[in-house]
Amino acid sequence: MKHEVSKGRGATLQIEGRFENVARERVDDGWDTADEELPPFKTTVTVEHAKSVIQRHDSPDLPFEYSLNAYRGCEHGCIYCYARPSHSYMNLSPGLDFETKLFAKPDAAKLLRAELAKPGYQCSPIALGANTDPYQPIEREWQITRQILQVLMSCKHPVSIITKSALVERDIDLLAQLARDNLVKVFVSITTLDAELARKMEPRAASPRRRLQAVRSLNEAGVPCGVMVAPVIPFLTDSELENVLQAAQEHGARSAGSTLLRLPYEVKDLFKDWLVTHYPLKAEHVMSRMREMRGGKENDANFGSRFSGQGLFAELLAKRFKLTCERLGMNRERISFDTTKFIKPNLSGQGSLF
Repeated sequence: MKHEVSKGRGATLQIEGRFENVARERVDDGWDTADEELPPFKTTVTVEHAKSVIQRHDSPDLPFEYSLNAYRGCEHGCIYCYARPSHSYMNLSPGLDFETKLFAKPDAAKLLRAELAKPGYQCSPIALGANTDPYQPIEREWQITRQILQVLMSCKHPVSIITKSALVERDIDLLAQLARDNLVKVFVSITTLDAELARKMEPRAASPRRRLQAVRSLNEAGVPCGVMVAPVIPFLTDSELENVLQAAQEHGARSAGSTLLRLPYEVKDLFKDWLVTHYPLKAEHVMSRMREMRGGKENDANFGSRFSGQGLFAELLAKRFKLTCERLGMNRERISFDTTKFIKPNLSGQGSLF
């Protein structure tokens, strides 16, 4: 198998989704084209006309009930992204298609306002970035995430955000207003402090240094911003756990979380090929340790263990994380969202009598 690296892209394979009934393979047709360099993959954005935008979750190990995704696919191209298999539902590849063929929901803010106005809606924090990054590069042009925040701010609705992008700084004006009413938490995901590794693993996300600067900017503006050390990858990033937490604390973070690498569906093949391509000497060590922490499998979808793993090494990671947070004074205070200030949107255009 030929492993191909596309500049600025994460996946080294363009595999078929699990619902497709055909498979495509690059072969030599006798015209000496097998080794010919293919043109670069260009990012395309298709408008998606969604009927609703709030997704409800009943998973016992998720800290939120509602989430909202302004985009499908993610240009950051993180090779480990657990959302990649979702592109299979669009008859697209979880590989390079996921990071180049994107979908935007320009009506998201309008749909959100309508859903919040429904008589039976009960206010509960909405998570942005649960599937794909709300501040991926195309947000600069589309500004859908900013429009969503404007709706949430006008309704005094709580929101949590997780991102790998420094573009979140653009919306500090809105986030600071939400923060004054205890209505927002931001987490910046930092997997590694190694810039070279980050370029290969998450090629179009902000550099680790730039993400740390965003953590500082948000906290200095009064916006509570923590760090997610996620995913932790054995033999590749696990040795950096303490250093990432230390750097985040020095940049103002007072809260942190961590999750173990997950490899659902097609992500397993994509990640293994990426490992062989970029880190061939570590590939088998990484996968062997992953199987050890996943009960002999390459992935574990069970509640309670899918984010943390099992076994001695998983327990050691959890202990290292806990002790480091205690030493740095992180996670001592839990900031609670204030749902009592929620104001239902007025879609009639008429003012209230009271």
